[in-house]
Amino acid sequence: MATSKTELFDDSLVEDAAFFKALAHPARLHILQFLAETKSCFTGDISDELPLGRTTVNQHLKELKNSGLIIGQISGSRTNYCLNSELIKRLNSRTTNFLSCLNTEETNCC
Repeated sequence: MATSKTELFDDSLVEDAAFFKALAHPARLHILQFLAETKSCFTGDISDELPLGRTTVNQHLKELKNSGLIIGQISGSRTNYCLNSELIKRLNSRTTNFLSCLNTEETNCC
């Protein structure tokens, strides 16, 4: 049976990579910032907040939902979008830990 190349790596690195992939587009970062600034669930059309078409925004929302960073619940004909605060806290901690491992202050190379 074929194995996925990601199975060759530590689970924490695979999870970090999935988070970083979800964050790897300015539109997704903007969506996360917007939801953080609203301080509550946003009911409405997030595409009104971005300089992108509705279909493109929906693709970015889907990527963020798949990563678990946001939660989207349908309420009638609208969707309520919220940050997943527990996962955002975990992402913050994991990112801080990961980047601290890359500290280059004591490295003398190139």
